Amino acid sequence: MSEGGTRAPLARLNDAQRQAVEHGIATHGPRPSAPLLVIAGAGSGKTDTLATRVAHLIALGADPRRMLLLTFSRRAAVEMTRRVERVAGQFAGRDARLTTDGLNWAGTFHGIGARLLRDYAEQLGLDPGFTIHDREDSADLMNLVRHQLGLSKTTERFPTKGTCLAIYSHAVNAELPLADVLAAHFPWCGLWEEELKKLFAGYVEAKQVQGVLDYDDLLLYWCHSLAEPDIAAEMSARFDHVLVDEYQDTNRLQASILRRLKPDGHGLVVVGDDAQSIYAFRAASVRNILDFPQQFSPPAKVVTLERNYRSTQPILAAANAVIGLAQERFTKNLWTDREAMQRPLLTIVRDEADQARCIAERILRHREEGMTLKDQAVLFRTGSHSAALEVELRLRNIPFVKFGGLKFLDAAHVKDVLALLRFAENPRDRVAGFRLLQLLPHVGPAAAQRVLDAIASAPSPLQALADAPPPPKAGTAWPAVVTALQSLHGRAHGWPSELALARRWYEPHLERLHENVETRRADLVQLEQIAGGYPSRDRFLMELTLDPPGATSDEAGAPSRDEDYCTLSTIHSAKGQEWKSVFLLNVVDGCMPSDIGTGQQHDIEEERRLLYVAMTRAKEALNLMVPQRFFVHRQTQYGDRHVYAARTRFIPDALLEHFEQDHWAGQDPEALSSAKTKVRVDLGSRMKAMWA
Repeated sequence: MSEGGTRAPLARLNDAQRQAVEHGIATHGPRPSAPLLVIAGAGSGKTDTLATRVAHLIALGADPRRMLLLTFSRRAAVEMTRRVERVAGQFAGRDARLTTDGLNWAGTFHGIGARLLRDYAEQLGLDPGFTIHDREDSADLMNLVRHQLGLSKTTERFPTKGTCLAIYSHAVNAELPLADVLAAHFPWCGLWEEELKKLFAGYVEAKQVQGVLDYDDLLLYWCHSLAEPDIAAEMSARFDHVLVDEYQDTNRLQASILRRLKPDGHGLVVVGDDAQSIYAFRAASVRNILDFPQQFSPPAKVVTLERNYRSTQPILAAANAVIGLAQERFTKNLWTDREAMQRPLLTIVRDEADQARCIAERILRHREEGMTLKDQAVLFRTGSHSAALEVELRLRNIPFVKFGGLKFLDAAHVKDVLALLRFAENPRDRVAGFRLLQLLPHVGPAAAQRVLDAIASAPSPLQALADAPPPPKAGTAWPAVVTALQSLHGRAHGWPSELALARRWYEPHLERLHENVETRRADLVQLEQIAGGYPSRDRFLMELTLDPPGATSDEAGAPSRDEDYCTLSTIHSAKGQEWKSVFLLNVVDGCMPSDIGTGQQHDIEEERRLLYVAMTRAKEALNLMVPQRFFVHRQTQYGDRHVYAARTRFIPDALLEHFEQDHWAGQDPEALSSAKTKVRVDLGSRMKAMWA
C-alpha cells in the first residue's frame, strides 16, 4: 500500500478533524489508546470524522471484528458502516482492497445488547431463546398485571398502561428511585408510589415467568452482567475499540454500560455535542458528556470541532451568542468561511394568525425566487404550535409533511370535537355519529350502530335521538350529549361560540379517555382560536374537510400528488437535519422556553439548547417569528383573553446586534362571496340516474 494512498483520506480533513482521527495512533498504532471525547459542533462533519477514524485504524491493521460501533438508530449504523467502507477504499488505493466485512458489531445500544445477552444467556440465567417485547407488547403485559392486582378498579383514576410503562422505563434508564422520577416527571402520579412499586415488581416477575425481555431490559441486563467481574473482563476483551456517536443523547444506564465495559477508557472514543443535548424527556443526561473527561485518570483527551460546513457566518454568530449564555458547557465557537450579508430575522407579527400568513407568503416568495419547497422548513417547540399554520398552508395549496407526531387535525381529541360539530351540522352523517357515540362511557360499536339505525329514517334525527331509549350504561352522559347536539343544531350560541360549547362538553370525556390532558386541552383551545377566523360553522367544517390531511409520523413520506413539499417539524425531530431556509415559530417566553420547561435551571438550560439546535438547522436563511399576543384559556381570575407575549429570554437585548428586526404588516384575506340564482335543480336525482 503506497504512502500516498494511506494519507489521501486525511488530507481532506481540517486540523481538528485530523487530530481526532489520529488520536493515539502515533504511539499506539492500531492498538487501544487513551479515551477521547470529540465535541462536534453542529454541521462540523462529525460522522465523517468518526468513520475516517474507524477506516484509518483498519488500514493500519486493526481487526474490524474487534470494533464496537454504537449509534442511536439502525439507519445511522448502516450509514456509518457505508462511510467506513468508502473511506477504507480510499486508504487502500486502486491497487489494494481493504476489507471491512468483519465490521459486524455496528448497531444501536439495544441491538448490540440483545446480541450479547444471547451469547451470555446461560451464564446470566436466561433462556437463549428469549423473546423481546416491543413497546405495545410491554404495555399490554403491564396492563394485564395492573388488572390482576386490582389497580384497574380503584376509586380514583390509576395511571393507564402507557403511563405506567413510561414511568417504569424512565426509572430504569435514568437509574433513579421511583419517588424521584414521579416528583420530577410524573407528579400527578405521586400518590400511587406504593401501588406502582407492586405493579413493577409484578411486571418483572411476569416477564421472567414468560421468558421475555422488554426494550429496557436489553440495557438493564447488559449493564448488570458487566457488574460480574469475570463476565465484564471477557466481554471487554472482545472489543479493542468502542466508538459511540451522539454521546450527548445517552442516558445514565448507557453511560454505566460504557464505564463497566472500558473502566480505564482505553479504546473508548465518544463523539457528541453538549449544546445539542435535548432529550431529557427520554432520560438522556447532558451530565454524561459534560463529566466524561474527569471519569478517567488521567482525564480523557478533548478535541473540539468548530468549523461548520452548513450555515453562513451570520447564522453561526447568532447561534454562538445564544448558546454562549449557557451556565455550563464545553467552550466552542462555530465558524465558517461562508460569508453572507443577511443576518437572521426576528420577525414581529400581531398574533398566531398573522404568523401563519407571513410564513406562507415567504415560503411562496422563496419558491418564486428559485428555492424549492423541500429546501424550506418550519420548526416548533411543540406539535400543537403548528395548528394555525397547517390550516393556512392547506388553504394556499402548499404541500407539506409534518414530522414529530400526527398532524394537528389528525389528533384523536381534535377529531372527536369535530365529530360533534359535524353530527350537529348533519345528523345523518353516520361516520361522525359513530365516532361521537362511542365517546360515551360503555357505548361500543354495536350500541352506537343500533342508535344510528333507529334514527336514520326519522324526519328529525336529533329529536328521534332525544326520544330513543339511551344505551343502558351511558348514564348522565347520554342527556348531556343530546342537549349539546340540540343546542348546536339550533345555533343558539352563534359562531364561533359553538366551538367553545363543544369543547366544554368534551372536556370530561377528554379526561376519561386520554393521558396528557393539559397538552390536549391546549390543542382544543388552539382549535377554538382557528375557528374564530371563519365566518360560520359550515365554512369552518368545509375548509377543514377539503383535501383531508394524511396520517404522518417520523416515517411519513411525501404527499402522494406532489414531488415538492416543505417540512414542518418539532425541533426534536429536526435534529440532524438541515434546510436552506428555516422558520421558527413562537420565539416567545411560554413557548420558547415552554411553560412546562421552566421548573428548574437544568430544564431552562435544555430549552436554551433547543433554540440553539433549531437555529443551527438553517444553511442560508433563518427567520425567528415573534407573535405579540396569544389567546389564553381558563385564567382563574380573568377568564379567556388575549395576553401580550415577550420575546424569548434566550435573546436578551444584548444579543440583538446579531439579528435584523422585521415588522410584518400583512392584511387579513378578503372574504369570499358569490351571487346566487333562484333556480332549483334536483342534482340528487341526476346522480342516481347515472347508475340506473
